[in-house]
Formats: sequence, structure tokens, C-alpha cells
Amino acid sequence: MAKHGGYMGGMPGNMSNLMKQAQRMQRQMEESRKALDEKEFTAGAGGGAVEVVLTGNKKIRSLSISKDAVDPEDVETLQDLIVAALNEAMAQVDAANEQMLGGMTGGLPF
Repeated sequence: MAKHGGYMGGMPGNMSNLMKQAQRMQRQMEESRKALDEKEFTAGAGGGAVEVVLTGNKKIRSLSISKDAVDPEDVETLQDLIVAALNEAMAQVDAANEQMLGGMTGGLPF
């Protein structure tokens, strides 16, 4: 009986290599994920009136608000600045995450 693709009653040679590559990629992704989770992303709004620092897993590390941004007569502007800074920091995290995954998967869609 002829051999096809290295199959000899066990796992084909190519399949074994593919499994090893998949396991290696999974370890690399876990390591990269951990590094990204620990990385900090900083964004500001209102010319620095509000600044937020997020970790790669989107946990707020710090939030700074300039005294000049605090106007009891205009709370809505301060709220908008906080939301804008948070959204920008989260967009940075998302971009870093996409870049990390894109580099690992060679652009394959998931």
C-alpha cells in the first residue's frame, strides 16, 4: 500500500508540524497578550485639560483633570472631555491589539 502525505497509521508529518506551529503561535499570543495588558496607553482631551491612562486590558490606571477644566456652571464640557480622552485611549489599545494579532496571524481573518 502506498504512503500518502507521510501518513503511517499515526498523525501525518505535515499535520504534526502544523500542530506544533499552532501551539507555538498560541504561546506567543499569550505572551504578547500579557505584555499588552501591562502596557499603558495615555490620551488627553481639551489641550491636556483631561488625561487618562489605560492598561492594555482597558482598565483605568489614572485620570487627571486640570483645575481649569472644572467649571461648576459647565459640567457637560468636562464630561465630554473625559469621554473623549477615554475613547481615544481605548482606540489606542484596540489599534495595538490589532497590530499584535495581525503580526501573529499574518493578516489571516479571525
